Amino acid sequence: MYIVHSTFAVPDDKADEVISIYHSRSGLVDEAEGFQRFLLLQNEKKPGEITVHMEWDTKEHFMTWIQSGDYKRIHELEKKYPDKDLASIIPSIDKYKVVAY
Repeated sequence: MYIVHSTFAVPDDKADEVISIYHSRSGLVDEAEGFQRFLLLQNEKKPGEITVHMEWDTKEHFMTWIQSGDYKRIHELEKKYPDKDLASIIPSIDKYKVVAY
């Protein structure tokens, strides 16, 4: 299994807006080969810290996804988000190979 975390910080007063955006996400990744699960995590002590957690069968499945047209379309839409504070956020990406269950 391969896990990817994309963590970013937004102003605390915009956290609910961001969470709402993810509630209505396209779901395109759900159909990607090797995709297992999506979770949106909110830090309990820092409400503006949001993490996208994605689980994949393998690193290769994830790499295929990020090279796909669907991935590129989703991320182009983010750049066009009307709230410039949110559109300019650059996440921190962490990738993990699961080595034990």
